[in-house]
Amino acid sequence: MNEDTVVRLQKPGTVRDALTELLREGAQRLISQAVRAELDEFLAAHAEQRDERGRAAVVRNGHLPAREVLTAIGPVAVRVPKVRSRITEPVVFRSSLVPPYVRKATSVEAARPWLYLRGISSGQMQEALSVLVGADARGLSAAVVSRLKQRWHEEYRRWSERRLEADRWVYWWVDGIYSGLRAEDTRLCALVVMGVNERGQKHFLAIEDGVRESTQSWREVLLGRKARGVATPPELAVGDGALGFWAALAEIYPSTRTQRCWKHKSMNVLNYLPKSVQGKAQGALHEIWMAATRRQAELGFDRFIATYEAKYPKATACLQKDRAALLAFYDFPAEHWVHLRTTNPIESAFATIRHRSDRAKGCVTRATMLALMFKLALAAEQSFRKLKGFGHLAKIIAGVRFVDGVERIEGQELSRAAA
Repeated sequence: MNEDTVVRLQKPGTVRDALTELLREGAQRLISQAVRAELDEFLAAHAEQRDERGRAAVVRNGHLPAREVLTAIGPVAVRVPKVRSRITEPVVFRSSLVPPYVRKATSVEAARPWLYLRGISSGQMQEALSVLVGADARGLSAAVVSRLKQRWHEEYRRWSERRLEADRWVYWWVDGIYSGLRAEDTRLCALVVMGVNERGQKHFLAIEDGVRESTQSWREVLLGRKARGVATPPELAVGDGALGFWAALAEIYPSTRTQRCWKHKSMNVLNYLPKSVQGKAQGALHEIWMAATRRQAELGFDRFIATYEAKYPKATACLQKDRAALLAFYDFPAEHWVHLRTTNPIESAFATIRHRSDRAKGCVTRATMLALMFKLALAAEQSFRKLKGFGHLAKIIAGVRFVDGVERIEGQELSRAAA
């Protein structure tokens, strides 16, 4: 996605750009993790040294005063840890990532890809992080990068095992995300579930290794959510045409309604049409899913079938077979339609992962790629906005019916009929 970016100087007290703040916070966390990994390596090198009482000769001893390093996104606060020596030989820890007295990145513009890349491989991690302090920095050793990856794996494991019963998950979006990498023997397919709770907050509920989106893989994912506290089925699940998920959903959460993604369906239908008619057909599809009422959408469906069935029966059959599931969103609040018609919440969050994984040249394992996807997902999650019209979620949970996006109130309907 391309867009022009205009940078303006802000006056004191003005509201800061939310994306810049998010990147700055992410940079701060990543620097902190990297410096801690350097310290762990330093302490490990002195682990065998002991004082006369048998205690570790070199131990942590707080932090140096925080200082700000100027990057392309503004100042980033850095705190470098200290060590204390219990023997007469002085021992000083110096971070190669943030050497003493460094206050400004020598190539601040290069900090943007560093913040964006977030370390896909060991070699690129060194290159990306070293831009913070310029060409004179030594960068990260392979051992430090290995420690960082181990931390990510552990964070991912804890996240995957967390409990989920504290929230009521009303909607789910699901998708299989292929990384673009050949991790080990085959391309990695991450099975992703995103949910929205009763407060309108979107969170990832699963990012797990799958086998070509098979029914068994999705069954394991759904059973895992159930075991971790998702006892109440979501009201609606949104996904593409992957049969594995829908078969597993019908087995584990049979009462959940299904909504097929219009973006995927439109692409599939257009693939059966020659390019010369795709533009017009795409407009006709747009008229269906953007119709104000189910009745208007049904009429649009019929027009599309009548227009293209004779010459392009495969295209119309592809559309017709999921007719009910494509129009399920009409039974939910109109404010939610923009979220429910596609799997865009997942697609947009993972849009850059293929771009980043191309840089890795297939040098990561499946476990590392999953951990990377997890880190990217959590970073994206921080910028998620609440669901539009989230106040209606409580009504959905309470069983209130919606017709064509509007709450159905029996008394009002009777009065209108009588009038």
